This record gives sequence, C-alpha cells and structure tokens, in this order.
Amino acid sequence: MKTRLDLLTSEFRALSARLGSDPLQVQGPGGNTSIKAGDVMWIKASGTELANAQTQDIFVAVDRNAAKAEAGGEGDGSCKKTVLDPAVTLRPSIETTFHAALDYAVVAHTHSVATLVHVVGPEGRAQATQKLAGLPFLMVPYAKPGLPLTREILSRVTPDTKVILLQNHGLICCGDTVDDVSLLIRDVETRLNMQPRDQPNSPPEHSPPDGFEWAAESWIAQDALAMIQAKAGSYYPDHVVFLGPALPTRDEGRWPAVLTDGTGIALRSDATSSQRAMLRCLSDVLVRLPANWSLEAIGLEAEAELLNWDAEKYRQSLAART
Repeated sequence: MKTRLDLLTSEFRALSARLGSDPLQVQGPGGNTSIKAGDVMWIKASGTELANAQTQDIFVAVDRNAAKAEAGGEGDGSCKKTVLDPAVTLRPSIETTFHAALDYAVVAHTHSVATLVHVVGPEGRAQATQKLAGLPFLMVPYAKPGLPLTREILSRVTPDTKVILLQNHGLICCGDTVDDVSLLIRDVETRLNMQPRDQPNSPPEHSPPDGFEWAAESWIAQDALAMIQAKAGSYYPDHVVFLGPALPTRDEGRWPAVLTDGTGIALRSDATSSQRAMLRCLSDVLVRLPANWSLEAIGLEAEAELLNWDAEKYRQSLAART
C-alpha cells in the first residue's frame, strides 16, 4: 500500500501550521490534524507541533482500515502497528483512532481557548449549546484521550456530525475539504468568542526564588477568583501533562510553575516551551471565564491516569527537547 504523499497538500499543511501557530487554538504539541483518501490517512505524529507543519515532517501515514479496527477494539488503540512505513520512528497521535473512525477526508482537533472556556463547566456548556444552534454538533463527556475518548465519540456521533465539543478537552471539526474545515473552525470560533476581562497587572515587588522567574501570567495569583480556580484542580489533559495537577503552591521539584498567593507565579527559568504555552493557556482561559460560571476539574483519578500513561510520558519526553 502506497503512502499517498500527494495527500499532504500545501493547503492542508498551511491549515495545520496556522492552527498550531495560534496559541488561542493550539498550545505546544497539543492538537492534531489528519487527511485521508481510501485506505491511507496522514496524521500528526505524537509529540510534534502543528506549527511546524510547513517546515518539518510531522505527519505519519497509517493504514486507515487498520486504525479503524483499533477504534473498534482490535489492538491496543495506539495505532503504532498501523504505520505504513516501517522505517518511520515517530508514533501516530494518541488520538489516531477517532480520526480514522470519522468518515470525513479532513479532521482537525484543537485545544481552542474559546471552546475550553465553554466546556469546563455547566454554564459554559449550556451557552455553547445555544451559540452553536444550527450547526451539526454534539457534546461529548470527558474521557481519557485515546481509545476511551474515541469510544465516547463513536457512541454519539451521527453521519451528519461535523462539530464535536469535548468536555474538558477541546474541539473537533470535520469536512470533505481543507476549506470546509477551515471555514467551520472560523464559524465555531466566532460563535464561541469571549473577550478577556480586566486583570491585575502589578509585577511582584520582590525577586523570585533562585532558578525561577516571575511569569507573565502572575496576575492569576493576584486575582482572588482566578487564584482559587488555578489551585482547585486541572481542567483539561494537557495542563496535567505539562504543568502537573492544578497549580502547586510550593516547590516540590517536579513541576515548572508555583503559585504564591497574592504575589505571582514563579516559573522555572528552564521551563520548556510546552510548559510555558500551557501556563499561557490557563491564563487565556481564566481571563475569559465569566465570574458567574463555575468550573469542573477532571478529578484526581483522571489526573493519575494521565500522569502514569506511557503515551503521555513519550510526548513529554519529546517536548522536553524544546
């Protein structure tokens, strides 16, 4: 079976790079895009960044039918055995199964900030349902990324579904062409757009601890509501993977950011670009969240699943290089 390099058109690469370069859409190695024809599907490799789609080989060709079979329970769901070129060392995305199972040529999955604001709590989800009226969309409850999430999606999706909001996770948009998906993402983003509110902007008065710097997102520690929210839990998977559970209030040597009540967020000077991107994402979400909307964390059990998962440890190891 040929890998159909012709599928990786300049338009598909451009869409992928545009999404990956916009921190309100994708942060660091998060998100993924795919394009398929017949038995072949190209999908972003795990741990790579969509922002590099036009300059690096970040996509992996897989046997689409084999990946669909894994979505149905044949195999472990990693889709590592579905890679068409045995010389390829990159792994397909941990979310390859739902890309393969969705019957559209182009699928884009983002960690859209506008979407996250709406899917981390009940008031936001209710508002999203109203704002997206008229679009072929559905809301999927939180599930661990990978095969559990794919099963939740497939248990609810219909042949008409093109927009999927993932509770405490992100957005999926599907279409027959790259242009279809690009326009659909723009429509969803416009409908869900939330303006940032005013925030404190007082630099901490004293120096950060040795080996740390004060983060630009230190306003979170100076805002009573945002501070409580940041300490209360983790609201989406990549926060756990790159920042750890919630934001800690003391340095235990493991996580890159430490929140000091009323002062700021101390960020390790050697924090990776992925860790910095995820701290910005938290700030971007909290600053757009209405004060009367509640948040629901994914919970301790879900956090432990992510932290002990080999697939996420692999992604962390790749991200640590940048």
